[in-house]
Amino acid sequence: MTVLWTDALIFFLLILVASLTYYLRGKEHLKRPLTTLKQSSTGMASLIILLFFVAIGLLDSIHFKPQSKDNEIISVLDYLATSLREQGEKTYSEPFATTLYNKEMIVESNGTTRWDYPRLTFGGKHLENEAQKNTDIFQKATIGFFQGVGIFTLLVFGFKLKPKINSVHSTFFILITLSSTLFYLSNFYHVFGTDKVGEDVFYQTIKSIRTGLVLGTLTTLILLPLSLVLGILAGFFRGWLDDAIQFLYTTLNSIPSVLLIGASVLMVQVYMANHENEFTSLIVRADMRLLFLCLILGMTSWTGLCRLLRAETLKLREMEYVQAAYSLGVKQHTILLRHILPNVMHIVLISIVLDFSSLVLAEAALSYINIGVDSSTYSWGNMINGARLEMAREPIVWWSLTAAFLFMFTLVLAANLFAETVQTAFDPRRNS
Repeated sequence: MTVLWTDALIFFLLILVASLTYYLRGKEHLKRPLTTLKQSSTGMASLIILLFFVAIGLLDSIHFKPQSKDNEIISVLDYLATSLREQGEKTYSEPFATTLYNKEMIVESNGTTRWDYPRLTFGGKHLENEAQKNTDIFQKATIGFFQGVGIFTLLVFGFKLKPKINSVHSTFFILITLSSTLFYLSNFYHVFGTDKVGEDVFYQTIKSIRTGLVLGTLTTLILLPLSLVLGILAGFFRGWLDDAIQFLYTTLNSIPSVLLIGASVLMVQVYMANHENEFTSLIVRADMRLLFLCLILGMTSWTGLCRLLRAETLKLREMEYVQAAYSLGVKQHTILLRHILPNVMHIVLISIVLDFSSLVLAEAALSYINIGVDSSTYSWGNMINGARLEMAREPIVWWSLTAAFLFMFTLVLAANLFAETVQTAFDPRRNS
């Protein structure tokens, strides 16, 4: 098993979330907002979609070296999608196509030539002629759908879920059956087509999920301690410390973030080019650049939450129970941990969920201008960046952009809807 830096941080974050969940279970002050969250159909459906994306990202975060190839590093998701990864074509092909997208000169076995669309090496190779395609797609989609129904039924009875129709069951059923149908069809066709070098677009899209989740979660892991500590300290102690922290985030906000990120990425590239012995594998180089991008985004994104926490702390320090604690001689660090910190956590939670979607979109924007993740890293931003030239072709190659847009739209929409539910449930001003 091979552990990359981002893998280690992802599982550290997973353990941290599990430990925090265990510690907070049964807390009285969380029962009301959690009940509100559970009763929200939109919130629970969005949470199921987010957890589904997280599960795919975790499968893509367990890396190992296969015995057949010494220097190659693949993930569990790569192993499960071996047919998608290895069954490539020569160049572009449309979704569910059996031929290439452009005509070529084909040499027949008898030596004659003709100008036509060549048959694909993998997509639809089991078909004898094009007329069978629509019927075959329908049959295989039906098989994949009922396989998904079987998996859903086993999971419902395995976890002893209540057999009733609600938003959770409906969303889970749609995700399972849709995924089963697509994966079964992908054994016979390129369901989202292929790109310029013949790589399956469906494989690229599901591989990009991990990149989006890493940027959304690890960046939060970096910015949270900075904004939490500095914001509370500035609001609680005020004076010169407050002035220094305000000067720090005001100065940082004055620097164009795109220029700062671009300069930092170039520095990382130069360092890796001068220390090639430390980055012997392509995936290790790409992972290190992804990690530094998370670090840079975290260092430039903490100021907004810091401002919110400073303002909330300024209000809380004047509350009666905090003044009473002062009068009773309670030490300052105890007041910070027992009175200030718990009462700003709703702001932290709401901000984290709201910022997740913006960070996912930030990767797409940065990759579009070539200062995002490494070009060898699968990401929706790189797919959209590559689609610039494809959209200028005649005829237009539209499926790479469409696939990246659909998956990114689904993840960001689910995150935004869940954020709205969390904000409603945990914001005390909406429930006063």
